[in-house]
Amino acid sequence: MRSRGIAIAVALLLVAGVGGGTWWWKVTAGQRAQDRSARALVDELASGWAKRDLANPSVPFTDPKVRDSFAPTFAGLGSQTKATVTVDSWKRAGDKASGDLSVSWQVSATQMWAYHVPVSAAYDGTKWALTTSPDVSPWVPGIKSTDTVSLKRVWGTRGDLLDDSSNPLMPMGNVYPVALDPTRATPATAAALEKLTDQPKGSLVAKLAAATKAGSKGPIPVITYRQSDFDSRSKQLDALKGVIYPRTQQPLAVTRTFGQPVLGSFGEVTAEMIAKSSGRYAVGDRAGLSGLQGQYDAVLGGSPGLRVVSSTGKSLLDVAAVDGNDVKTSLRPAVQNAAQQAVAAAKGTPAAIVAIDVPTGNVVAVADNPTSGYDRATTGQYPPGSTFKIITSYALLTGKKATPQTTVSCPKTYVVDGRTFHNFEGEALGTPTLDLNFAHSCNTAFIQMAEKLGKGDLTTAAQAFGIGGDWGQGLGIGGAYAGQVPPANGQTDKVAAAIGQARDLASPVGMAAVAASIARGSFLPPVLVQSGAPARTPSPLDAKAVADIRSMMRLVVTTGTGSALKSAAGGPVFGKTGTAEYGTAVPPKNRVWFVGYQGKLAFAVMVEDGVSGGTVAAPIAKAFLDAVNK
Repeated sequence: MRSRGIAIAVALLLVAGVGGGTWWWKVTAGQRAQDRSARALVDELASGWAKRDLANPSVPFTDPKVRDSFAPTFAGLGSQTKATVTVDSWKRAGDKASGDLSVSWQVSATQMWAYHVPVSAAYDGTKWALTTSPDVSPWVPGIKSTDTVSLKRVWGTRGDLLDDSSNPLMPMGNVYPVALDPTRATPATAAALEKLTDQPKGSLVAKLAAATKAGSKGPIPVITYRQSDFDSRSKQLDALKGVIYPRTQQPLAVTRTFGQPVLGSFGEVTAEMIAKSSGRYAVGDRAGLSGLQGQYDAVLGGSPGLRVVSSTGKSLLDVAAVDGNDVKTSLRPAVQNAAQQAVAAAKGTPAAIVAIDVPTGNVVAVADNPTSGYDRATTGQYPPGSTFKIITSYALLTGKKATPQTTVSCPKTYVVDGRTFHNFEGEALGTPTLDLNFAHSCNTAFIQMAEKLGKGDLTTAAQAFGIGGDWGQGLGIGGAYAGQVPPANGQTDKVAAAIGQARDLASPVGMAAVAASIARGSFLPPVLVQSGAPARTPSPLDAKAVADIRSMMRLVVTTGTGSALKSAAGGPVFGKTGTAEYGTAVPPKNRVWFVGYQGKLAFAVMVEDGVSGGTVAAPIAKAFLDAVNK
């Protein structure tokens, strides 16, 4: 009986144990489900936050209005700003849960705004929902629930482009970007602004209509005025409803045209610039857009700082900007002004002047006409015409093919391999010496002499003067052209190259360097930007050939095609005219040149269309020297 009682007791205990285990299992399973449900809520919050969307799927809050405040709170960071959100800790206790989120906003390519934010939730018997305080922001610690945040980019002090005396070429000055506000402007306003700002009739009216139709609220840019230009129009601008002109500052040369397009422009960055900047630029930034201002913007502008601030002004992140550095050039304002004044005489015809300081090889003036757009002075590629006879003469003299006194006939025409070459004006000069053929720029004489040269002789001679060299990048201007003179591929190619045609190409700065090389007696790579300029060593030229060519260049002015400079102020001028045919017109059009030097100043003048170097380019060169020596 006792054994039977024990068995019954054991059986009862086993039954009780099974029942208790089932109960325990059900309780713990429910707790785990609650844990998972609470954890799923905070994971959903972290995921939606990172996507900047808490509505798809909808993240539950005990107060639904809190979820709706998420997007407005962070709208000021910009739509492209991304967040990384992770759950640092999370613990449930009954129907309450709490934890901590780690939030990191990528506010620039290299900068994060990181912080931790507490999170809590409650279970109402049906579901879990996030709980918040009515006074404290659930999104950013330390600010109110009604606050928003915004990202501000802050630029430091911009560096200056300096002249050769370290004075600013474009100091900061006030400007007024005039624009139409499409939310307030009327067609009548747009029409009046067209007239006031000299815009094409109907252009602003059309832009306003397009903006209105599209529902755009962004300002329509019209023109930017300097202080003096704005002052003379301010009352008229004030009277136009919907016209805005917020004052700002930007680098300004002494005049709108001074040093353009080489110095470049400054203004609001374009969408293309933003896309290519790897995060350096953002919408609304202002930077160098072209020329040296654009090329050296990273140096001049430094690096932007960042501020994240609340709508009440509380600083949440403050990264200081890095000030820019100056970029020194070798430009001399007095010489630059003289060059611009002279090249303006070309009026509507594109033209350029480059001047070089002979002892240093530094570029002291770069003037273009027109003053906007293309920098033909340093990047242009033109046949040099008869200015190339300086190099051809060097090849003849150093190759012992001629002396200045060698006589060479100058007929009206001369035939090489079936191709007829002619003198510019169809003149025949008999049988002058080489120096006189040079002074009067006789093509047929130089073609005869070139027949004696090897196919690579002109290439070698040109390289001695830097034409076809690698100094373009060292000049400091993007796209600077050092020229080309390929080896001849036949007799006609060779003799055409001897008179600066065929495949010969040069830029005005390259030909100014040729003139400077004769004046100096050596080639020295030209440089315009001194900051970071490479070390340069002069490459000596043949002294006897240089002396002979100097005498020949003087004859060009005293008795030859450059006589327009005979009375130039400042002393004797040494030079060479050039007239290079181009295009398919009959008769062909001409690129016209004058290159030379006076004292320690070498220069090149090029006009894209003209009668001849002697009648068009030489007078511009005289006007330049007269202004320099005034």
